[in-house]
Amino acid sequence: MPTALVTGATAGIGESFTRLLAAKGYDLVLVARDEKRLQERAKSLESKFKIKVEVLQADLSVAIQLAKVEKRLANTKFPIEVLINNAGFGIKDSFLKSDIADEILLFDVLAKAPMQLAHAVLPQMLSRDSGTIINVSSVASFIAGGTYSAAKAYLTVHTESLHSELSKTNIKISALCPGFTHTEFHQRGKMKMSGLPNLMWLEADRVVADSWRAAMAGKAICIPGWQYKILSTIARFGPRPLVRKLGIKVRARQR
Repeated sequence: MPTALVTGATAGIGESFTRLLAAKGYDLVLVARDEKRLQERAKSLESKFKIKVEVLQADLSVAIQLAKVEKRLANTKFPIEVLINNAGFGIKDSFLKSDIADEILLFDVLAKAPMQLAHAVLPQMLSRDSGTIINVSSVASFIAGGTYSAAKAYLTVHTESLHSELSKTNIKISALCPGFTHTEFHQRGKMKMSGLPNLMWLEADRVVADSWRAAMAGKAICIPGWQYKILSTIARFGPRPLVRKLGIKVRARQR
């Protein structure tokens, strides 16, 4: 069976991707920092879907641990057919007040790690002319919402560029750009989201299903939810002063 590697695989969108891929018959390589949760997830997936699951504990902000994941992706004897770059976190503080060490970690995990992992897996995908990469970005990549938006903008644009470069191959690459989604993301970032209307919340399983369909259809970008399709259109084609104000309002809601 083909194998898929998912980073940030123990919760939220990453965990939803593991179930979707397992249901489609993929063996899995799960990557996350929490060894206990990785093992629990692996046992659950193996039991329910009768697949093989590898566990790879790694903090993608640490070079030597990121290198372990790169090595697994580059393994041509046990090739990876699907890469889901999902691991990430957010910072609620303004750049004017944040810790620079946290900002560097944010960029390392959201932008640098996905770039390196894609670079590691693409040679073996190119050699057999097949494979799928989904980079979990954000609708925030279209607004000016702090360094999180900036890092996600890097990821979205890099994905679009690779999509063009790979257009004559059978390799699919797509950026998933969801809005606010029910996961552990905001709690872990200590962001106050109670004031956000229910209308703006998405469910992780639906987001992931939409993303997979879009990737299989050859789309460079997937924006789940009609509400975020509208907002992203405004953000991409509206006046930049308006987009900057939108970014400030979004950041204010998280503090």
